[in-house]
Amino acid sequence: MPQHFDAVVIGTGQGGPPLAVRLAESGRQTAVIERSDFGGTCVNVGCTPTKSYVASARAAHVARNAADLGVQVGSVSVDLPAVKARKDGIVGQSRNGVEKWLRGTKNITVFNGHARFTGPHTLAVTDLDGQLLNEISADEIFINTGTRAVVPPLDGIQRIAYYTNSTLLELTELPSHLVIVGGSYIALEFAQVFRRFGSRVSVLVRGERVLNREDADFSESVREVLAREGIEFHFGVQPTRVEPHPHRAKDVCIGFEQNIPAMEASHLLFATGRKPNTDDLGLDAAGIETDRHGIIAVDGQLRTRVPGVWAIGDVNGRGAFTHTSYDDYQIVAANLLDGGRRSVDTRIMAYAVFVDPPLARVGMSEEEVRASGRGALIATMPMSRVGRARERGETDGFMKVLADANSKQILGAAIHGNEGDEAIHTFIDIMTAGAPYPTLQYAMHVHPTISELVPTLLDGLKPME
Repeated sequence: MPQHFDAVVIGTGQGGPPLAVRLAESGRQTAVIERSDFGGTCVNVGCTPTKSYVASARAAHVARNAADLGVQVGSVSVDLPAVKARKDGIVGQSRNGVEKWLRGTKNITVFNGHARFTGPHTLAVTDLDGQLLNEISADEIFINTGTRAVVPPLDGIQRIAYYTNSTLLELTELPSHLVIVGGSYIALEFAQVFRRFGSRVSVLVRGERVLNREDADFSESVREVLAREGIEFHFGVQPTRVEPHPHRAKDVCIGFEQNIPAMEASHLLFATGRKPNTDDLGLDAAGIETDRHGIIAVDGQLRTRVPGVWAIGDVNGRGAFTHTSYDDYQIVAANLLDGGRRSVDTRIMAYAVFVDPPLARVGMSEEEVRASGRGALIATMPMSRVGRARERGETDGFMKVLADANSKQILGAAIHGNEGDEAIHTFIDIMTAGAPYPTLQYAMHVHPTISELVPTLLDGLKPME
């Protein structure tokens, strides 16, 4: 007979561990199944390691430009093994912390292995070779298995060494020429990091601009900053084949269908999207539905169509960020354990792209507001008007806000600029509270800060033409 639990959490990404602990604290006998490293994508190959690299890259950039602030320094170089060692230390501490927390919590049993459904509420736990380790049943099952990088099936892909966001973090030698396929968040963050480390970096973008989900003015603002730092952009190109370099064994040649010469690279990074880790969970045996991309269908309370089974985090397609995964946990816990009625359908989406300066957004873009056809107000302001930015010598970018002309509710806002990832929370909080924009417009903010110009930005609201 399978070992029975009240609840099972599959995966230990951002939402899984706190949910497992809350379930256990409610008195439920809870199993946690993890097949790889504790902490999921964010801790091991996502936010934690990449942002440690962003910090090292920024330190190098600031040092190189210190003379602009009247500070003289010598030659600046980057010790990648030291950068990696620092990253590994931070990751290890976080990973071990998650595992220790789970194993030390009363009513939690941790299984190391791969989970597959054998029925709506039964699971087989195997090792990575497929050998059965345990059979488990549970009244409540929570899927938190995350996503993985997608690598396009190019001709010759099996003959070369290539990298994803996970494996690039293991380098101990700087690329002489890093070519990145992709033009979104991961691609641009890595591009700036390795350019600041000292590599030549080329970015291949299939479309006509980077960050194609953003307003065109923000896309161009980000591109300008990165291009000024020496990152080379190639638009309207898509690789069709790759092969080993004929004379340099470790290098790669990249070919295109278009009338474009082949490109050479010492290292090739694919940042071309992510895929849910749902194809090997045996979901068919449980009757759990997915779309053609492998995303699990859920309702506003993150329940699948199988009673007693939930999907949280990236696998449910309701947000692909660490903070949305954590909010998924909070929604499920509030509804299941606290008698709440929270729904993901009312969540206001917010995120940041951690280039330097960062680009942060909440709510609707200008393009989305225009497409909605509603009467709206709009205001923009260059970061050069922000005293804090001028004092730091970091005036790239601008702010934008949109509001409903009738209700005065803020519809969306974005900031590309120094500390924009922090200043955006002034908009997030007021929008979450449902307060009209004058509430924020008339607030007194501390000087000198980035956020103090938000009320001034709102002073400039005018009808959108």
